[in-house]
Amino acid sequence: MVELVYTYDSKSYAARLEGSTPSRGTNMKKPKVVAVVGPTASGKTDLAVALAKEYNGEVISCDSRQVYRQLDIGTAKVTEEEMHGVPHHLLDLVNVSETYTAADFKSDANSAIADILARSKTPIIAGGTFFYLDQLRGRGVGPEVPTNESLRETLEELSNEALFTQLQEKDPVRAGSIDPKNKRRLIRALEIIDTLGTVPEMSDSESEFDWFIIGIDVPKNELRTRFRKRAQHWLETGIVDETKWLLSQVSDARFKEFGFEYTVTKECIDKIISEEELEQRFVEKNWQYAKRQLTWLKRDDDIRWYTAEQLPTAIKDVGTFLG
Repeated sequence: MVELVYTYDSKSYAARLEGSTPSRGTNMKKPKVVAVVGPTASGKTDLAVALAKEYNGEVISCDSRQVYRQLDIGTAKVTEEEMHGVPHHLLDLVNVSETYTAADFKSDANSAIADILARSKTPIIAGGTFFYLDQLRGRGVGPEVPTNESLRETLEELSNEALFTQLQEKDPVRAGSIDPKNKRRLIRALEIIDTLGTVPEMSDSESEFDWFIIGIDVPKNELRTRFRKRAQHWLETGIVDETKWLLSQVSDARFKEFGFEYTVTKECIDKIISEEELEQRFVEKNWQYAKRQLTWLKRDDDIRWYTAEQLPTAIKDVGTFLG
């Protein structure tokens, strides 16, 4: 994977374009941004690249793990070949020993969008971390509390059960709405409580952008076929070596945060399961993940869903949106 490095200007879009002529619309109109969503392995990357080539765009990755350097296979990070010359942003930003939050993504994505728009190009967001996308759109915005690395190191050594018990004691309201098995969210909640005393309710704010959000609708059987092909590709291209490298870089608690692709592979490394069983576990885990993603996405009425056969129409509809 080629490491792409971008330098972002943190000035607002309006400030970036002061004294210049916008390529679309008037100063009264919001800048237009396209997003591509869908379950894992649905083809988000391919569609984002196709849109970028059609409409002079650049892609911004919306993935909580592809920001980490050297995690290429297990995160299904886009390759240089798959980019087809289209610039991609927010890949390979930090080391696995560092923590990257939704607040970090929101700041970096806004800077990338401003940079792309200032060059009269189309920003196209693509990736599977839909919580990040919601934050960028102003949906369910939480407090911008900075990370506390020393506290995180302490909390990462605790089990999910212990973290959830702490949260129940300190903020029963937040405990009632959180996934008790999501360690990253549990730690973040306790981190916010350490600073603010409680986790404030999330609120919506108006986005500064005009959004066109494409959802890719793929049948269940087709997804399962894609999961199996992806698992086979991972095994052929080095998921075992990548997992061994990750194990050498982080603590056991931290390792588990990087996802089932790595924890299941570790079971194979430890001879708990065979390589054949590993492939099947990949398929099962991917399907469970896809179902959670779809549950999240189906709540969003702003998404315009297209089947694979309808994607040419989606591309045309984006052109109409962009004007």
